[in-house]
Amino acid sequence: MVYLKDLFQTADWRAEKHVPVIESVSEVTKGMSIKVTAMVGKEIPHPNTTEHHIAWIELYFLPLGEKFPYQLGRYEFSSHGASINGLNTSTVYTQPEITINFKTDKSGTIYATAYCNIHGLWTNSKELKVI
Repeated sequence: MVYLKDLFQTADWRAEKHVPVIESVSEVTKGMSIKVTAMVGKEIPHPNTTEHHIAWIELYFLPLGEKFPYQLGRYEFSSHGASINGLNTSTVYTQPEITINFKTDKSGTIYATAYCNIHGLWTNSKELKVI
């Protein structure tokens, strides 16, 4: 049996970027709002075509010492250039980048997951220290 956790990839390929990049502070004062941006293709843009695109990004936070993470949000990207005229005929393309804000009184780990319709599931994480 293959478990879902074993399907997440973490190492990018040379010509394409799939691993979500997490941008946020590494340290925050208790009670302060934390702004987190997650994106795919920061250094090398990911193709964003009808045939090859990032379908969604999810963000989670796992507080230190807790068993289960909290889902901070999920965003689905719906516009990949398709229109009634066919594939890649639209001028509307969503970009795989999201920004959220949250608060926590505990240190922990931020996780970002993304799904490429061709290359599957990808994940990354970033530690957050609350002082």
